[in-house]
Amino acid sequence: MKNIDLKLFITIIILSVFGVVMVYSASFVWAEYKFNDPFKFVKNQLVFLIIGIFLMIMISKINYKIYYEKANIIFFITTILLILVLIPGIGTIRNGSRSWFGIGSFGIQPSEAVKLALIIFTSKYITNNSKNLKSFSKGLFPILGITFLVFGLIMLQPDFGTGFIIIVTIIGMLFVSGANLKFFLYLFLLGIFGITGLIIIAPYRLKRILSFLNPWSDPLGSGFQIIQSLYAIGPGGLFGYGFLNSRQKHFYLPEPQTDFIFSIISEEFGILGIIIVSILFLIIILESFKIARKVKEPFGKYLTFGISFGLAFQALLNLMVVVGLVPVTGVTLPFLSYGGSSLLITLCSMGIILNVSRYR
Repeated sequence: MKNIDLKLFITIIILSVFGVVMVYSASFVWAEYKFNDPFKFVKNQLVFLIIGIFLMIMISKINYKIYYEKANIIFFITTILLILVLIPGIGTIRNGSRSWFGIGSFGIQPSEAVKLALIIFTSKYITNNSKNLKSFSKGLFPILGITFLVFGLIMLQPDFGTGFIIIVTIIGMLFVSGANLKFFLYLFLLGIFGITGLIIIAPYRLKRILSFLNPWSDPLGSGFQIIQSLYAIGPGGLFGYGFLNSRQKHFYLPEPQTDFIFSIISEEFGILGIIIVSILFLIIILESFKIARKVKEPFGKYLTFGISFGLAFQALLNLMVVVGLVPVTGVTLPFLSYGGSSLLITLCSMGIILNVSRYR
């Protein structure tokens, strides 16, 4: 562990372990009712945490420049997996999305892997084409075309939340690389038309937007999750009800161990818990940005920024959903939400940043 950023490493471990503890607290009622085993979800999450920490430490010892050499292969493999998961009989459907490879009681989500693969690929692309980024046809169009291809494959599952994070992350990377600013205005207009088209194709998305604006207009339908989340956050007070004492996890808030785990944290630990978790996230994100700023080699700089920015945006998007600032997207909270694929890829991504930190 010599020369790595210890502050970042320790904070990651603390937040990840706390995540496993909160997965148990949020899930044991539902797990005992459905599986007759209150430890069902936490056992799965603990397995992925142990594997994830091991991989993070191993990856922190691998020179990050190898990803520059293997970027095309990594992206190609993850894209093939993204296509295979769409085939009936290979991919499995969970919560209405064909996003998973089922392996026993576990599930692997290739869209999580392709997020990291595309960041690696884009970092290499920006490094090699920095002089062309002022041009749309020679610089931006190729990488945006690939990004929207990945977005299209993810939307076939469908998984708008993950696809949206990928789009915003890549645009953020292109923005800091010095691309022409007027292109981002065009992308914004294109995004508005695109979202309108997605709503027309799947009207349930319009219900989500309307329920976000006024969840009490359909309290037992599209507005149910947001209302129950607010009922969890509101009464928490300064110190909350105490660990394991959440009321909303008793079949009010659906599957609280996933997207809405922050609601349970708020209910059990109150404002103090919110502040502590927020500080831990800020340490990870700001320390990662600091590493990106200090690395002089372009690929390492863009790679670290892309991972950090994607993580920050995903966490912010989840928190905004939980408090009702944006419509429900189905996006998990990094390190904390139940989900083996998300935890593994997040910890592997942190392993890459820890390795980059050796070369500051």
